[in-house]
Amino acid sequence: MNVHQQRLKLHITQSVVVLFAVMAMIGTMFCTSAFAQASNVEQTIESEPEMSSTKADVMKYALVAASIAFGLGAIGAGIAISHVGAAAMGAVAEKPQIAGQALIFVALAEGIVVFGLVTAFLILNKV
Repeated sequence: MNVHQQRLKLHITQSVVVLFAVMAMIGTMFCTSAFAQASNVEQTIESEPEMSSTKADVMKYALVAASIAFGLGAIGAGIAISHVGAAAMGAVAEKPQIAGQALIFVALAEGIVVFGLVTAFLILNKV
């Protein structure tokens, strides 16, 4: 196994460890709030009518959907900008007169975030 393969294996291992650590932290945050609310469920069911409970459930799902729409748009734009930006800077280094065109390509990749933001606003507007 050469040096490049060892580096790749180490990088993949580190990425998997970080992924599981982030998933564990997020899971812990969501589970603690779920368990904290579990003891008050009986009291809220008796005191609130069904309509407000249903509206609260819809609002929860709308907020999750809006955050997913914007979050995935931002992640996708970050990945796109990293690839397009690196290629654009390499091209500009070889031929400086195409800097304007390279900037347009980077701006197109940033447009993905705008689509996610608009989608999140549309979702929140319906609630």
